Amino acid sequence: MGQRKVTVKLSVAKSIAVVSLYIESKGMVKTAEKFSDAVYDFIETLADERKSYPTCKDPKRSRLGFKCVNYTKKYTVVLIETESEITICEFVASKLIWW
Repeated sequence: MGQRKVTVKLSVAKSIAVVSLYIESKGMVKTAEKFSDAVYDFIETLADERKSYPTCKDPKRSRLGFKCVNYTKKYTVVLIETESEITICEFVASKLIWW
């Protein structure tokens, strides 16, 4: 089983950190840590070269060729997929993307 290279943009890391800090601000330090670990683990699973992902239904992202993958129905991971690399471009709340 081959793995593609995964590149996470700085803006994505910041988005994950913001959500994690919000959870932590509510007094749930361990939960915030588990959340960020789970997101990065999920992103690593996207590297499997046997999988292909659907184009975003959002017209703007679709025109740009982005692919969208749901993470726990609350968040969407927006990525660019090639044969050798996955580039994670956005990590946003699903309700902010038109479905």
